[in-house]
Amino acid sequence: MVGVSDGVRSPQASVAAGSQIGRPLLSLSLAAMMDEVHAHSGAVYLLTADEAVLEMAVMAGLPRAFAAPWERVGLSAPVPVAEALRSRRLVWVCGEEDMARRFPRIAVVLPYPFALAALPLATAHRAFGAVFVTWPGSHPPVLGKREREQLTAACGRLALRLERAAKDARPPQQEPDLLAAALTGVAGNLGTIEAARMVARLPYGLVSLDLHGRVAFANAAAADLLRTPVGELVGTHLWAAVPWLNDPLYEDRYRAALISQHVTSFVALRPPGEWLSFRLYPSTTGLSVRVTRARGVAQMTRETPRPDVGPSRLVSITQVLSLSAALTEAVGVQDVVQLVADEIVPTVGSQAVVLLGSQARRLHVLGHRGYPDPRLVERFDGTPLSERMPGTHVLTSGVPAFFESRQQLDRLYPEQSGVPGVFAAWAYLPLIASGRPVGICVFAYAEPHVFPADERAVLTSLAGLIAQALERALLFDAKYRLAHGLQEALLPRSLVPPPGIEAAARYLPATQGMEIGGDFYDLVPSRPLAAAVIGDVQGHNVTAAGLMGQIRTGVRAFASGGQTPGEVMGSTNRLLIDLGADLFASCLYLQLDPVHGRAVMARAGHPPPLLRRPDGRVRVLDLAGGPLLGIDAEASYPTTEVDHVPGSVLVLYTDGLIESPGVDIEDALAELGELLGRIGDGPLEPLADELVRQSAGARERVDDVALLLLRARGAGG
Repeated sequence: MVGVSDGVRSPQASVAAGSQIGRPLLSLSLAAMMDEVHAHSGAVYLLTADEAVLEMAVMAGLPRAFAAPWERVGLSAPVPVAEALRSRRLVWVCGEEDMARRFPRIAVVLPYPFALAALPLATAHRAFGAVFVTWPGSHPPVLGKREREQLTAACGRLALRLERAAKDARPPQQEPDLLAAALTGVAGNLGTIEAARMVARLPYGLVSLDLHGRVAFANAAAADLLRTPVGELVGTHLWAAVPWLNDPLYEDRYRAALISQHVTSFVALRPPGEWLSFRLYPSTTGLSVRVTRARGVAQMTRETPRPDVGPSRLVSITQVLSLSAALTEAVGVQDVVQLVADEIVPTVGSQAVVLLGSQARRLHVLGHRGYPDPRLVERFDGTPLSERMPGTHVLTSGVPAFFESRQQLDRLYPEQSGVPGVFAAWAYLPLIASGRPVGICVFAYAEPHVFPADERAVLTSLAGLIAQALERALLFDAKYRLAHGLQEALLPRSLVPPPGIEAAARYLPATQGMEIGGDFYDLVPSRPLAAAVIGDVQGHNVTAAGLMGQIRTGVRAFASGGQTPGEVMGSTNRLLIDLGADLFASCLYLQLDPVHGRAVMARAGHPPPLLRRPDGRVRVLDLAGGPLLGIDAEASYPTTEVDHVPGSVLVLYTDGLIESPGVDIEDALAELGELLGRIGDGPLEPLADELVRQSAGARERVDDVALLLLRARGAGG
């Protein structure tokens, strides 16, 4: 049986303007859905008018506070309801471990055993929102076929009804949340006088909590153990009525019991020195709590939080945990901007955000989201910090500023009164990390917005989290620019192929780490025959890149001195050993002879090249070779001569092109050869793009990728 919650709910997303649907469509649909599959909680989300945010419209089974960090979520957020709508498919999370692996931000806030299914609310023509339902941790790890079919059908029906309502300009009305009807009353009123007498005679305390954690009943023994009169307990939260229970640890046990539907327990120290045991028995209607004296737990004194510590409230803790987990995933500055827009903007109820930094005593726009005209923000880029405006003042003073209306902003900063804008309230927050300002964050609101003291405190705290993430991101971006510049400087700016040869090359850095590595390629205009080289130095760091530059320079010098391919490889090997870098390198070097239609190659532990003949047949060239460069100073490198007639294409590559987790190298090489045979007669530049795009290694680059294509066109080509 469900009852109406008296909890405060956020403004609801609208499907269309106009008159409203007369019946509580969302609540009834959700309740029926949960009843069909025996779920114990659920929620319906609707897309906001701009279709960028999912907003919780109604929740059932559990208090809305349990899902507070996700009342508003960006459509790109890594949470099940957003993923379900993005992918237009059911998302199933089978338990605590699965949640931690796939949705770690939720697992940080709700580390309890429960299963969840999220489904899209969408028709063939339009998306409206999403739904989630949850089960206790005892649910089987696989969602049953019947459950899947019932949920899918129910969401399909609801989406069709929303579509019809939208066509008729009848958006859903605001609906209260649904909670199971909890047992209510006062001491002595349990339905029958005899039952009340029985409970009163028990030697231990009994307390009944509703789903919100409010005391609905307490017997005299409980009041005696808690040293709080029954009249002061009923109608209040247990942790609010009893000061020494006012700790997040104890409140967390209440949440764990309700979400998992498993019995939980804890012990608490009642001042000055007596321990009490609390055992919580959950159901879909609330919790029964047994309170007794605990024995033999004196040694736990140091492990239990002190009762005099004033804790934060539940929503504040979960919000901070969720947002902290999100911000730790940010790598670069743009990642921080996107995460703030996806995770924090919906949470604080703003509609846009700007991150600003400073460079050379001028404001620098790091990124923004939510502004319909980017010029409204970008005009501030390069503004001197000496100019009087809110952003410069907050950045230089480190003091936040809140403007509840446009009139207030214009009154305090009349210089800005003529500046156009579409927003009506702003929160300017300094981003302080390691004791210094790293930027400011500006939240913009579409309507006038009052900032009470508690909201200002929350925003200021969030600014601290953003500042730490931004400081890390700025450092990463600086290192990346340095690494990227070094990589570009060490690779050839352009390829100048010899007469009779057409060439194209590609380089892709690894997608992990600093995106710099030791892969290289080059065309050497040596005489009498030009040469080509490709190689891979061990490692993905500045040392590997620097060594790659030295090897490339050495190869050019040895080739220009008239050495044969085998001699060039041997000289380069000794150079690498003499440098004492303790790194190895693979390499493939070849002399090109377009006049006679041949190429002479030497190989040092490098992947075999591919040769596509003019008739479309592809061969993997099994070349003789020697060990990796940098291992044995006495190593020799035999050479192999291959045909390179007009129209044939040589494909030289590094192992990053064909290596990928879970993919067999032989299969990847065969796939590359099949693709080359099919499209290899086209222009080289598009061919290079396609080979990289469809290669196994390029899909998830754990290693650098270098590719060099050489097509013979004949002596007069």
